[in-house]
Amino acid sequence: MYGSKTWRLTENNKRRVEATEMDALRRSSRISRKEKIRNVTIRQQIGLEETIVKEIEQNRLTWCGHVQRMAEERLPKIALKWMPKQKRARGRPKKNWMEGIRKAMNERILSEGQWEDRKQWSPGVGQRRKTF
Repeated sequence: MYGSKTWRLTENNKRRVEATEMDALRRSSRISRKEKIRNVTIRQQIGLEETIVKEIEQNRLTWCGHVQRMAEERLPKIALKWMPKQKRARGRPKKNWMEGIRKAMNERILSEGQWEDRKQWSPGVGQRRKTF
């Protein structure tokens, strides 16, 4: 989870992270894949409602709000707004970090500029994950 605030999560990366999480949950519960117990059932037994991907999205939204509230001359804010000048390759551009943020904001019904008020932003982002 270290550094997950700055990850650009692709669908492939999401699948890999979720698979690794379920592997850890199965191992900690001492449940083999040969037993053919569904992931949902294991999550219910442990008491986890949210996946690790949701926690990563929350971390990213928290970081985005933090950076957006910074002064304009701060380096993280400059880096967030920076656009490369080089010519792009042919085809659809890869999704960037900010597109992932916008998608997560749409899912949580948050709008741009709402990060200025922490009391509105924090509940919309969500609560921290319960440890098991």
